[in-house]
Order: sequence, then C-alpha cells, then structure tokens
Amino acid sequence: MSALDFTGKVAVVTGGTKGVGRTIAARLLAAGADVLVCGRNEPETLPAAMGRGALFMAADVRDPDQAKAVVAKAVETFGRIDILVNNAGGSPPSDAATASPRFAESILRLNLLAPLYLSQAACVAMRAQGSGGAIVNIASVSAVRPSPGTAVYGAAKAGLVSLTRSLAQEWAPLVRVNAIIAGMIKTEAALDHYGGAEGLARIEASLPQGRMAVPEDIADAVLFLASDMAKHVTGAALEVHGGGEKPPFLGQADG
Repeated sequence: MSALDFTGKVAVVTGGTKGVGRTIAARLLAAGADVLVCGRNEPETLPAAMGRGALFMAADVRDPDQAKAVVAKAVETFGRIDILVNNAGGSPPSDAATASPRFAESILRLNLLAPLYLSQAACVAMRAQGSGGAIVNIASVSAVRPSPGTAVYGAAKAGLVSLTRSLAQEWAPLVRVNAIIAGMIKTEAALDHYGGAEGLARIEASLPQGRMAVPEDIADAVLFLASDMAKHVTGAALEVHGGGEKPPFLGQADG
C-alpha cells in the first residue's frame, strides 16, 4: 500500500471550493480520501477526482460554533476525521495606520482564530477515535518576513506558525500539527494581484525557480505532511516558496 494512499481516510479542507484549497481537496480525493470542504457560499461545481466529489458545507469558520460544526459534520457523515487542512485565509491590502479595529479583528479571526477553533474540534475527535490524525495549517511567507500593506495578515500568519509548534507539542503523539509557509502562488486571481501578465512575468523572472508556485505544489506538500511518510514530522513549518524572494537591495545595487 502506497504511503500516499488515503483510502479510508477522511479530510476536511477549509476554503476548499476555489484556488489552492480546491486543488488540495481534489488531490486528496484522487488519493482515495473522503473529503468535506467548506466555504461561505456553495460553488457551482465542487472539487472532484477519479469519479468522486467532495461534500460541501456552508460555514463561516471565523465563528467558533460554525467551525466546530464543520468537524462534527465530517464525523457524522464519514464516521471519523483523519486530516484537517486549515486553508481558508487571506486579506485585502490595507494601510496599517488607518485600518479599523473591525477590519483588524476580522483578519485575525480568519487567519489565526479560525484555524485554532477547527483544530481544537479536530483534536478532540481524532483523540476519541484512538488513531489520531494530522493537521496542516497553510501559512505564508508573510509570517517570516515584513508584510507591508497586509501587516495584520502577516502578524496573524506568524501567530499561526507559533500556534502550530505549540499545538504539536501539546497534542503529541496522537495528533501531528504542521504548517506550510507558502510563497507567491499563481492562481486565477494572480493576474489582478500582481499587475497583469507583464507584472507576473517580471516577478517570476526574479525568483530562483523562475516561476511562482502553482496550487499543485502546495497540495503535494499537504499530502506529504498528512501521510505516513511524515509520521515523525510534527511542529514543522515547511517552506514551499521555490527558494524565496531575492532581497530588493541586490537589484538596486546592480543598477
């Protein structure tokens, strides 16, 4: 049996209806897992692979009761939960000096507190079933370098990495908790976010790998961390950023 065979496993992927989350869900389905995805609105189509589709539940994971209900739905439907991928997150740009308290609190709830609420519920269920499980938090390079324009988001993701390491120690050995520090990702929204095709090409040319990550890169890392191949990996923050961004001063020094 392949270490990446998830037949009989049950996974929950938050924000799993589009972008990176959708790809993660599809990869887990293709590997044999039963998958529940959640989002605030049901999409026209759900992630599918190998003739199998994901189950959808509408939920705002910033609300602790709704977050708990997502995990409960997976257990009620499939009888267990083996994998939780805390993928939902993000932030629009905002000037830190003028960001409202309501905005800041919303970004913190989505990127830090929601993963905590979901992880708490998943941990209880994973411990109760005796076999444990794996939690993967999708963090960002904004957690480990300055994040101007999205300062609150960067602080929340830094908190998520710290939370990952603390929960890994508290919940071992039954529940493994790891994070992925994702770099820039080429999704359907990348063209608008990075200044169109020309801006995207300039950014990619400046990166060590010559390209941004694609959603499949993040999904592959999730499958590794959720699998028995990583059975002794917990409390880790796996960097999936293609070597990272070159320091801006290097380009300025070269003229």
